[in-house]
Amino acid sequence: MCGRFALTATPDQTAAFLGLAELEDFPARYNIAPTQPVLMAIAGLPKAPGSNLPDRQPMLVRWGLIPAWVKDTREFPLLFNARSEGATEKASFRTAMRHRRALVPASGFYEWRQSGGKRGQPYWVRPKHGGLVAFAGLIETYAEPGGSEMDTGAILTVNANADIAHIHDRMPVVINPQDFARWLDCRTLEPRDVADLLRPAQLDFFQVVPASDLVNKVANTGPEIQERGVVGPEPEKARRQKPGADNGQMTLL
Repeated sequence: MCGRFALTATPDQTAAFLGLAELEDFPARYNIAPTQPVLMAIAGLPKAPGSNLPDRQPMLVRWGLIPAWVKDTREFPLLFNARSEGATEKASFRTAMRHRRALVPASGFYEWRQSGGKRGQPYWVRPKHGGLVAFAGLIETYAEPGGSEMDTGAILTVNANADIAHIHDRMPVVINPQDFARWLDCRTLEPRDVADLLRPAQLDFFQVVPASDLVNKVANTGPEIQERGVVGPEPEKARRQKPGADNGQMTLL
């Protein structure tokens, strides 16, 4: 699962990583939660002959995908994650898998080890060698009853590798830079053509660091939430619990 993540790189670093022409300025974000706006990148229009401009474009998306066919969002669950194993068949994600695959830039994500039904020790999971990582994302544009449209999205997950499995049994799908173009190409590649990308990250790609329990509250948004926490005994049996969500406006500022 991926219910919280961070993006602390600069706009220039993020744009270079994703292959975007540029990004508007935004601050470091240390505790991004569902329903808040998140940055994603999708394939843009085909480049004109001889053009050197990037063919990808950024989008600001509400984290929590709403399929176009939903009638009442109040009765629909918050889909901030999508299980990659069934995304091509599941009605909620089938259209986005075919037409709007995306990249979600992140500096890392948070996960909790459960203990006795309560949220336990939080961990900060980051690339071992630093820098950014791109999660596999999906985007769906939802038309509200009043006529306005809202871009919404989810992060695809997969079975956790051995680096993460002792904390949680799921992890976000990581798309490597050499595979960005394939994953984003919804014009010529169908979901079955990119199914091989929906796999756990390589072992030793991530570093798992105990974090402060300040991350438990969405209102805590400073770098202190990533300070090393105290690790308690590992429970015999862990149970999953969704991190809390928070409402936010569609702005990164």
